[in-house]
Amino acid sequence: MILSCQNVSKAFSEKSILKDISFHIEDYDKAAIVGINGVGKTTLLRIIVGELSADEGVVTLAKGKTMGYLAQNQAVNSNNTIYDELLSVKADIIALEKQIRETEVSMKEKDGDELSHLMDSYTRLTQAFELANGYAYKSELTGVLKGLGFAEEEFSKSISTLSGGQKTRVALGKLLLQKPDLIILDEPTNHLDLNSITWLETYLLNYKGAVIIVSHDRYFLDRIANKVIEIDQTKATVFQGNYSDYAVKKEQLRTAALNAYLNQQREIKHQEEVIEKLRSFNREKSIKRAESRVKALDKIEVLEKPTEAKSEIHMTLTPKYQSGNDVLHIENLSKSFDSLSLFQNLDMDIKRGEHVAIIGDNGTGKTTILKIINNLLPADCGKITLGSNVNIGYYDQEHHVLHPDKTVFDEISDEYPTLNNTEIRNTLAAFLFTGDDVFKQIKDLSGGERGRVSLAKLMLSESNFLILDEPTNHLDIMSKEILEDAINAYEGTVLYVSHDRYFINRTASRILDLTNGQLIGYLGNYDYYLEKKETLEQNLLKSSTPVVAKQENLSDNKLDWQAQKELQAKKRKQENDLKKCEEEITSLEERDAYLDEQMSLPDNATNSVKLQEIAREKEQIALKLEELYEKWETLETS
Repeated sequence: MILSCQNVSKAFSEKSILKDISFHIEDYDKAAIVGINGVGKTTLLRIIVGELSADEGVVTLAKGKTMGYLAQNQAVNSNNTIYDELLSVKADIIALEKQIRETEVSMKEKDGDELSHLMDSYTRLTQAFELANGYAYKSELTGVLKGLGFAEEEFSKSISTLSGGQKTRVALGKLLLQKPDLIILDEPTNHLDLNSITWLETYLLNYKGAVIIVSHDRYFLDRIANKVIEIDQTKATVFQGNYSDYAVKKEQLRTAALNAYLNQQREIKHQEEVIEKLRSFNREKSIKRAESRVKALDKIEVLEKPTEAKSEIHMTLTPKYQSGNDVLHIENLSKSFDSLSLFQNLDMDIKRGEHVAIIGDNGTGKTTILKIINNLLPADCGKITLGSNVNIGYYDQEHHVLHPDKTVFDEISDEYPTLNNTEIRNTLAAFLFTGDDVFKQIKDLSGGERGRVSLAKLMLSESNFLILDEPTNHLDIMSKEILEDAINAYEGTVLYVSHDRYFINRTASRILDLTNGQLIGYLGNYDYYLEKKETLEQNLLKSSTPVVAKQENLSDNKLDWQAQKELQAKKRKQENDLKKCEEEITSLEERDAYLDEQMSLPDNATNSVKLQEIAREKEQIALKLEELYEKWETLETS
């Protein structure tokens, strides 16, 4: 065991954040700490590393073990270059190397006992150098920098000129090169592109130490974690396995806990009714029996109601009207900034009902494409055509659709003047803005809060074509799952940019990979994309004519596209048939209930002709419902 947390508690202004938190980390554990925003995950990390003191409890790091911590947005303040800053981690190895070189020079000038002494010293130094991976430290350093997304020409950049995200990546690189026995990372993927995240996953999986991670990147946690520590309502629960294992077990436990709570509540209510009835008899024996039951009831340890699954935000996206089948056509789209060419001659077609994700490295132009479609940036050349009845709803990661000097309430009321105060407050409450929160100015909100306001506006827009730029940024896991469910239930068309692979996996029906200034299409979710991309890369490596291999792949893609489109059309028809069947069942059940009411009316109860007429209709409804139930079961299971 490398780390132990025993009964750790912490409160701020008498509000309990963490209470009796206990868990341990084994030497090679890769542990994830999860929970909704504000639950205390970062607070727990800061207590573990000693930045905060616990009110109660003990954190113990095993004797002789080292620990390294990467905070969110951790800045590196230095005048060094990026390369030199990481090189500073290897100061001990560099000092050893210098001693070895000096000893080599001295050995040329000595003989006899002095030479023998120097040779012994040289042997010890070279052994220590080899054990410290001294012969490979430069290539290791270069590998870490490239893995974290720094191009070789950026190595000489001064730290002082870097953005906050780049400085955090430098801090992460330094921490990885230090190789502590326990690495603690708070949202390490926030400033990494997909390739860098994949590299970090592989690095941590092979890391010969323990890792604790706080992250909202569920795909990352699925690949890395073998243990999940959930913080919920100030308590900690430990689950073995990765994030998906945790999600299944958590739902099972939540369902069991909810059933236990509901059963206990029913039993308490039943006992209270019995007690009230016994008391109403007003006899000595009945009153004594009532008192006996009261005492028994008082001894019951009342269960807390478990937190509702996905109860934080309530989101439904509903198009006001349907668009035409052709939603978006892009032809020969190109864009450059000065001498930097982002993409040339891009083509894209999006059909009604598709959920399309654009992925690619940072800086390739994904957000630029969305901005051009929304007329926020001009294209250098190319043609963009929207289909008939297309109404765009745009979610901008920089939230330019929001007005900084407006209040949250005014942001909604000015955009949707037909809504009354109650409707606006109800909408905002669904996105966690209650009481005086609705009168906060947009400029005073956090990134996550601005994201929620943008989502609220999007929900009200009734658009049939959603264009989303990094919609899951600043959302906690529960909120992401709510957004995923809303998008999956959405009957309109969706085009989005995201680096959240779990989100892409759950919501995308097609992926466009923006690479080398071109879009490569994959008809499927993120797992499908990875599988096909690996196959394509293997084929390209085997082929001596890469262009032909690419053309063959595009041909295969076209055939695959057609098959997938047929499957999607069949699935949509099945979903429509199922929906119509359910609507017909509901209508008939409502009619049957109405007829029951008619039969009980005094005028009809004495009218035999009317009763027979109602009975015949009920019989017909019963036969039709039986037929519809069978049809529904067939559609549901096919």
